[in-house]
Parts: sequence; structure tokens; C-alpha cells
Amino acid sequence: MKTKRTEMAATDPHREMHLLGEMDRLFENFFPRGWMRPWRRGWPEWTMEMAPFTMTAPRVDVIDRESDILVRAEVPGVDRKDIEVDLSGQTLTIRGERRREEKRERDDYLYEEIAHGTFSRVIHLPQDVLADEVKAEFRDGVLEIRLPKVTATERKRIEIV
Repeated sequence: MKTKRTEMAATDPHREMHLLGEMDRLFENFFPRGWMRPWRRGWPEWTMEMAPFTMTAPRVDVIDRESDILVRAEVPGVDRKDIEVDLSGQTLTIRGERRREEKRERDDYLYEEIAHGTFSRVIHLPQDVLADEVKAEFRDGVLEIRLPKVTATERKRIEIV
């Protein structure tokens, strides 16, 4: 039996994006980075040399304020020139790359945990923003993006009875 609530939940695109984000977080928390390392020793050497290094998606804070939306993303070890921010409607995409030093010695690593490679994070914004007035600032490994809202929202505290 379909109810109005289940019909809305099935057709709401915001719900789908939220569920995908939740699934990503669950997998990141359940499988910590490097969980396959104990079994890696027996793999052929060429698989380690040719394997692409990928960073996990940066962690973000999305803050819905009265006049704008503030997005903060952690991207330590990444140069400003290697970060790209795109806005398309209500979808904000942050892409980048942490480059590896070209000089690589053939030492026997005890640990090799520093992630190198590309990353991407897609964030669905809660409402329309003024694309021409978006400002981004990068300092100390944190990217801050200020997205002014098309119409400011009024906040009102509602008393619970």
C-alpha cells in the first residue's frame, strides 16, 4: 500500500543524494584506509608500482546561514593550483590532485600511507545561489567557499508545546 509519504520519498532527488552520501560515509568508516595492507606482501611487485593512488573525498562542513551557504573542505597537502571548484545549479563539485614527488628512491618502505592522486566531492546545495557572487578562499589546507543565496532565509524559533 503506497502512502503519500512513500511516494514523495521515492521521487525526491534530495533524498537520493543524501542516501548516497550516507553510504559513502558508512563504507569509509567500516573499511579504514589501508585495510588490505596485511595481504599486500604476497602480491607481485608490478601491481604495487602500477596501482593508481587515489585520495579519499575531502571531508566537508556545509553551513546554511541566513544570507549564504558556507562550504569548508579539508584538503591538506594540496596546492591551490591543483584544486578546481565548479557550480552547476545547486550542485557544487570540488576536484583536485595531490601530486607525488617525482624523486622516488627504491627503499624498503615500512609504511606507505600518504595518499596521492585525484579526489572529487559533489555537494548538493539546499537552495539556489548567486553563481556570479561565489567566493572561494584557500588557506592552511582548508578551502572555504561562500555561496550567497538568491533569497535570504528568515530564521524563526518555534516553541514546542
